[in-house]
Amino acid sequence: MELRQLEAFAAVISTGSVTAAGRMLGRSQPAISRLVQELEQEIGYALFSRNGPRITPNEQGFLLYEDVAHALHSLQQIRQRAREIAGGSQRPLNLLATPALAAGLVPAALARLEGAMAQSISHIQLRSASPEQVAQGVLTGAAQLGVSSLPLEHRGLQVHWIGRAACVAVLPEGDPLAALDVVPLAALAERRIITMANPYRLRGRLDEAFAAARPGAQPGQTQFMETNASVNAMAAVRAGLGVSVLEPVTALGLQLQGVVVRPLDTDIPFLFGVVSQQATPCTPAMDALCQALTEVAQALLPGFVLHDAREHAALLEEMLPEGQRPAAGAQEP
Repeated sequence: MELRQLEAFAAVISTGSVTAAGRMLGRSQPAISRLVQELEQEIGYALFSRNGPRITPNEQGFLLYEDVAHALHSLQQIRQRAREIAGGSQRPLNLLATPALAAGLVPAALARLEGAMAQSISHIQLRSASPEQVAQGVLTGAAQLGVSSLPLEHRGLQVHWIGRAACVAVLPEGDPLAALDVVPLAALAERRIITMANPYRLRGRLDEAFAAARPGAQPGQTQFMETNASVNAMAAVRAGLGVSVLEPVTALGLQLQGVVVRPLDTDIPFLFGVVSQQATPCTPAMDALCQALTEVAQALLPGFVLHDAREHAALLEEMLPEGQRPAAGAQEP
């Protein structure tokens, strides 16, 4: 399996055609076709469905592409790092964060880094990913720092700090509830709720809070529209598709024209933290960014509370419904 074959395969998937892949890589169409066919022969199965001149990735092709793209990206990083070492540059700062934190918190924290510190960083890479991918990226060394919602109990991760802030209501501008200083959660439960899809994080606490706000409501009575990113929910609210209860980082850090943000009468906590690889010492730039993230969160989020990393388990236990909390004095098996 040769690098040229993998590059040709990835280029065809990325561009959608052999011709476009050839233009991207500076090679002829026949050369790209030959490289892809050689790769298929070597691995023993087809990666594309062919219909005359048209070529379409099949299921196996899509499955392989993710790993190939990751490997090629890693190789690109190695080449970049080799050039930086040759030029005497400092190690680049690679960051992974969930979409909400990557958009609403991390850029402002990077802007707070002191001039001398910022100039010592040759290259900054900020990528957004799911919480699970953030943890995996830090554990594998693909990122030096991760910023994600809780839980973050993965073995091998060092949690630097945990932040807590209350979720907020996001409403269309001109909505009757927007005139209130504090929005009752029960009033939102009568509307279509635009919410997060991941049941293992904030979504579970939202469902519990709405159930408590409408104790007599039948299952399915409240309408939901699900999405995987808070900014999508805000855009849907602006379009008049419903109202939303969101983590406050996106709602306050990326305010959209046409929507308003209001506090709720119910405390629905959003918990997030900063992590690095436990076995790798932090650089001065990483330490400075951890501090800047704290300062930005304190300035941006009303009622923000900073918790020590050792409180992780207790905070998660506190978030559990009453019937699911372990009995006092009980220990894990």
